[in-house]
Amino acid sequence: MQTIITKSFCELSLDELYEVLKLRVDVFVVEQNCPYPELDSVDRETETQHVMIWENSKLSAYARCYRKKDNTFAIGRVVVAVEARGRGLAQKIMDEALSVCKNQEGVTCCFLSAQVYLKGFYASYGFMEVGEEYLEDGIPHQDMSLTVS
Repeated sequence: MQTIITKSFCELSLDELYEVLKLRVDVFVVEQNCPYPELDSVDRETETQHVMIWENSKLSAYARCYRKKDNTFAIGRVVVAVEARGRGLAQKIMDEALSVCKNQEGVTCCFLSAQVYLKGFYASYGFMEVGEEYLEDGIPHQDMSLTVS
């Protein structure tokens, strides 16, 4: 059984928070061999929304959405668990994250910092490259934005 849930930080149970942080560390720090401060203050911001796909009580995919500037919401930490890949969950989590962003009052732009190998995936949603590629924690990234109508 698959369930998509979106919650603010204060609404997350301790078990949900643990599973979110574990998935992010498992992929971004361990799998990608990238030691960096995964935990940041963005998770706890008032308007940050944590989008989760649960399958049979296991967190399979996650993204967070947060206000970057007055009219810009950002999508970040988009991740699919290793054992859940290849089943379309990246598309499902992005669809839900975009819906969360677009439904925020006053939002005209959605922003993300994409790992370069995923530029095509995000471009398929209409995201356009902004600026030049850059290294973030040793991984090539590209800023991308989408105008929200």
